[in-house]
Amino acid sequence: MGVAIWWIRRDLRLTDNQPLAAALGHADEVIPVFVLDPALLASPFVGSKRIAFLLEGLRSLDSDLRALGSRLILRRGDPWTELAALRDESGAEAIFAEEDISPYARRRDARVAKDLSLQLVCGLTVHPVGAVLKSDGEPYTVFTPFSRAWKALPLLNAGEVLSRPSRISSPPGLASQPIPKQPTLSSDVPFSPGEAEALRRLRAFVEGDTSPVYGYAEGRNRLDLAGTSGLSPYLRFGMVSARQVHLAALSAIDAAANGEARKGAETWLNELIWREFYIAILYHFPRVRGSSFREAYDKIEWANDEDAFLAWCEGRTGYPVVDAAMRQLAQTGWMHNRARMIVASFLVKDLLIDWRWGERWFMQHLVDGDPAANNGGWQWTAGTGTDAAPYFRIFNPVLQGQKYDPQGANVRRWLPELDHVPDEFVHHPWTMSVEEQAKAGCKIGQDYALPIVDHAWARTRALAAYDQAKRAHAAL
Repeated sequence: MGVAIWWIRRDLRLTDNQPLAAALGHADEVIPVFVLDPALLASPFVGSKRIAFLLEGLRSLDSDLRALGSRLILRRGDPWTELAALRDESGAEAIFAEEDISPYARRRDARVAKDLSLQLVCGLTVHPVGAVLKSDGEPYTVFTPFSRAWKALPLLNAGEVLSRPSRISSPPGLASQPIPKQPTLSSDVPFSPGEAEALRRLRAFVEGDTSPVYGYAEGRNRLDLAGTSGLSPYLRFGMVSARQVHLAALSAIDAAANGEARKGAETWLNELIWREFYIAILYHFPRVRGSSFREAYDKIEWANDEDAFLAWCEGRTGYPVVDAAMRQLAQTGWMHNRARMIVASFLVKDLLIDWRWGERWFMQHLVDGDPAANNGGWQWTAGTGTDAAPYFRIFNPVLQGQKYDPQGANVRRWLPELDHVPDEFVHHPWTMSVEEQAKAGCKIGQDYALPIVDHAWARTRALAAYDQAKRAHAAL
């Protein structure tokens, strides 16, 4: 049956890998190859922590492949050039890869498919990207009807998840470059790469009557609790498949002991469907990578104060819930989803800085940075995206902190200068008297920043800017 190439991109796993299964079904010998693409490595959206996580993930995958009698072939260069060379070296008759949907990925794959025998296989999402459509064939642009249509499609069953191969035969003698040692994955990054760790985390989140998934409806918003699954980096690189995760959610729903527990599991399923929704939006509307989904808001006159942006990046805004999240991001490469919404709202609405600046900063630092989810999240918060909620949804950073980090535990973890500030002031320390500041050992304006903007004033400014953009668009 010959030789096939398994071109690995965002599917660093052996279980439930549809492109790998297709390659094994096509050929006697399969070549697992990953191509380090200089165009992606040089992108302004690349992040060193994410690259380090990827490289460690490739090492883990190589180890898993060797246990099955194969190994990872690593090449560096233009994908078309490297794949063509590997085909000529091995005599491979076909290339199998998991479908990807970013504008760059689609251009890259179209070029490869034009001259090489590339077969794209589903796997990035549970249902094929184009499968969730309105009755007229048009894509959904609002989440709730999309989620209803998604759930109306045939449900997964355990038998559809592909087993891990028992052996992979690969042709000998093929040259492989070493996996780069730089950048290294910092010990501050709270994720160990690899399929085994992804599956361990999945089991820990969903198995058992008291598993965290059953408290997810409430716990997912608390910044001071470990209420989320921590699976986003693993989904980003396909160290666990979307089908495995969604099947786990469906199983948890069925096993829920009561209504409250069921609500937790159903809420987690909905969050997973949000991922599929944003992938569909990027697939059907690739222009969102550079512009607002709602075109009227491309006319917003942003303030784009570079000093204010730097203060936001470095966690020096004077709003503790914002600064704690931004320092956590810089150190660990991760941020709680509620915190992502809070800091995004602050950048866009309080500082009136273009959401694309924040989108790029997140991609440069997030281990789980994903073009579709990151873009969708930023546009949701900025009010420029698909969400039907009005643009005047503006988070109050003090109230958000008080609600989702009530004792300030998360704030104190990342802002040690606020360690001894009483709970009643921890989310607005500038309101302490001089005597209270002295007692807490935190002089505002010296030990911790004064707020760089007044929230009430900033809210009024943002509403005016958005309203002006709407009027300008309507006048066209």
